[in-house]
Amino acid sequence: MASYTQSKTLDPNFFARADEHIKLNNRQLDEHKNAEDVNASFLYAAARFNAWISAAGLSSSAEMRLKRDDLVEYFVGEYKSMLEENIDEYINNYDEYLGLK
Repeated sequence: MASYTQSKTLDPNFFARADEHIKLNNRQLDEHKNAEDVNASFLYAAARFNAWISAAGLSSSAEMRLKRDDLVEYFVGEYKSMLEENIDEYINNYDEYLGLK
């Protein structure tokens, strides 16, 4: 699997795809009005997709069972790195990003 944290060399559509997910979440937020619920659904969808992509890359349930901890560690590590990067960016651009400037 391509690792965001190990290689910042991303394909040209990486951020465009991420932006599409954010746009969908923003539309859902406009309709639902509860950011925590929209966020929970988004995180669940990411986890579900990560489980599927993991299974699709392996040859059996037994192999997936053997690699379970490594898979969890990989995805948690990737998410942690991306979250830290984005939180730091918001710390450094708080007023601008929240429209306070």
